[in-house]
Amino acid sequence: MISLNAYAGSDGDIVLKKNKPAEINDCFENFNRASFALNQALDGVIFQPVAKAYRFLPSPVKAGVSNSLENISNLVTIPNNILQGEYKKAGVNSGRFVINSTVGVLGLINVAKHMGFPEYTKEDYGQSLATMGVGPGCYLVLPVIGPSTARDASASVLNFIGGDPWYNITVINDTHYFSDFDYYMSRIMSGVDFRAKNYDAIENLEKNSIDFYASVKSLYLQDRQQKILNTDKIIETQNDSDWEEIETQ
Repeated sequence: MISLNAYAGSDGDIVLKKNKPAEINDCFENFNRASFALNQALDGVIFQPVAKAYRFLPSPVKAGVSNSLENISNLVTIPNNILQGEYKKAGVNSGRFVINSTVGVLGLINVAKHMGFPEYTKEDYGQSLATMGVGPGCYLVLPVIGPSTARDASASVLNFIGGDPWYNITVINDTHYFSDFDYYMSRIMSGVDFRAKNYDAIENLEKNSIDFYASVKSLYLQDRQQKILNTDKIIETQNDSDWEEIETQ
């Protein structure tokens, strides 16, 4: 299911070996299952009903929200393009951000796409560490946040110590233009948007899985590997390229 062409050579072999889903241990399974159960309860009370209602919004509204969230995510993707040595992508994504933030009215309209910019792929600090050869460590399910690994959970801390400009200008610094509310609302809407896009897939997976926890773990780790290797294929149960941790980066 995984294409190996994206990471040819010895470095790619190392990244592939260290991130092979079957070899990532579930060291904290009891904790993870308890956390997973908590997240399922929160999903049933909050995310599922909100996402269900969100799906009935007009398509232009949903597209605008998705475009805006994607535009914000450029602020983390660009520095990680640089860390991974993908300077051309960093330049393209910088251009995409500037165009969509201005002409695209704060990212609501994906003008860059209509101008022929290459397809956008998110990157984060966990992916950058993986490409540097850092192994994933144990599988983790974090309360509220969801599936992750020890490496990715540790890497996400970088977002809060200067690695995420969006966090910096909304929570850390008083810019008079944005506030804490803007940041946390964007995180919530990312979860709602993801849940709505994958609503049927998630419901079907839960209905047809003997062990829903194990199914989600397998899909998450496979998808995470694909993102690290920058493959073109995505997991069949998804209709969006983001299996984020309702996440985040």
